[in-house]
Amino acid sequence: MPPRQFDGSRVRAVRRGKELSQKQLGASESVGVSGPTVARWESGEEFPKGEKLPGIAAALDQELDVLFPHDGPADLQLLRCDAGLSVAQAAAVINTSRVPVSNAESGRRRLQDAYVAPLAHAYGVTKADLLAAQDVSFGLRTVRPRDKQSSAPRTVGEKINYILQHGYAGQTPPSDEQIARAVNEHAGVTSTTAGDIAALRIGTTTDVSDSVRSGLAHALQVDAALFQDDAEVNPAAREFLEALRFLGSIHEGQILGLAARGNHSGLSADMMAKINEVVGELRHKLPDVQGGV
Repeated sequence: MPPRQFDGSRVRAVRRGKELSQKQLGASESVGVSGPTVARWESGEEFPKGEKLPGIAAALDQELDVLFPHDGPADLQLLRCDAGLSVAQAAAVINTSRVPVSNAESGRRRLQDAYVAPLAHAYGVTKADLLAAQDVSFGLRTVRPRDKQSSAPRTVGEKINYILQHGYAGQTPPSDEQIARAVNEHAGVTSTTAGDIAALRIGTTTDVSDSVRSGLAHALQVDAALFQDDAEVNPAAREFLEALRFLGSIHEGQILGLAARGNHSGLSADMMAKINEVVGELRHKLPDVQGGV
């Protein structure tokens, strides 16, 4: 999997919106693959390498962070991939084998001081940014206060993305096709398509009917109040969403001190019980929340 979120159905929806064939997208200078390869990406049979994502976004005239979002602070792999470089190309920058780059990205051995400046230059970041990313690769994370006003999802698409990103730790989130199917089954009529869901998620469409909003809540198994309008979610709902993000971060080993690299014992039973208790309390703050989020 690439370090950013890759959803082939979203790529397909944007490509079709640009009236490009799979062959044309693959033949783009910034992508450079065959049409069948693009087809396998879009169907979910394969994933592109992370360093291909900037080129795909550029070929589709999309913002990288919008088409392929990522959660949390950048690590070394993300910096390299966002620069469009493979491990071999990054190694060539510092005139070494792939080993130093791979070791640093996997948290096994830090980069030598002499490698920091040239890699930062190649990645288009400062030395401080690269060293901070290296800390993330080694399981260290500087926790900054979150700006809830700016970080809370507001549009329907942002809310869908938030739930898919944080609400399926350890599970495969539903695809746009699966969401659209569930929405239509709930409504009893064909009210949306996978392309419509993808358009909402990437922000090219924001208008959506009440029946689709209700269907989205059913499909994603959350309270219907989350999708009632495009205003910022209320405090209780935001607290519930933050709990989803917190649990997802634990599952991914991103919570400093709770799941540090090299600590195989994980959380204590008492700690897990406390987290479950807190999350249970948060769920009851929302009326009619369905299980299985």
